[in-house]
Amino acid sequence: MKQKFDIIVSTCVPLPFENIDTDQIIPARFLKATDKKGMGDNLFRDWRYGADGKPNKSFVMNDPSYSGVILVAGKNFGSGSSREHAAWAIAGAGFRVVVSSFFADIHKNNELNNFVLPVVVTEPFLQKLFESIENDHQTQVKVDLPNQTITNLATGESEHFEINSYKKHCLMNGLDDVDFLVENKEKVVAWEKRRS
Repeated sequence: MKQKFDIIVSTCVPLPFENIDTDQIIPARFLKATDKKGMGDNLFRDWRYGADGKPNKSFVMNDPSYSGVILVAGKNFGSGSSREHAAWAIAGAGFRVVVSSFFADIHKNNELNNFVLPVVVTEPFLQKLFESIENDHQTQVKVDLPNQTITNLATGESEHFEINSYKKHCLMNGLDDVDFLVENKEKVVAWEKRRS
């Protein structure tokens, strides 16, 4: 799942619902897993599949006219429990970016730790993006991490988004927290020598 980020241009999968919590993202019965492998198969499990295990044809992820590595969700995405499995499932399903007007803090950090970029936009920008996608399922969005901008290519509208500089560095270089420490081992050793 470690992938370097730069500029991503993609079509989108829209979920125009507010307050999507982590239990909807990955139901609690899948939390026994200690491995990320296969977790993406259960993303939005109870929305994607019926009780009989058959795909729910009305759910957006089962509609072949929608695709891409950008998930666009309503306000307050990832609320509820702090389960990291929710971020595992999003990454495992192939999403690289999640766009919303508000993220629960713990979930937002879990996404960053799993190489998924949470992009916070204003509510008007989000609603216009939903409209663009509804009007044309092939609408593309450009996410430029180096410049911290997101652009709705259907309208040309663009917004700046915030990201912690440390996490930005890690995403752009494909580093997790351990990789970052290893990359800076000499600096850590030098600091320890100065302190002793």
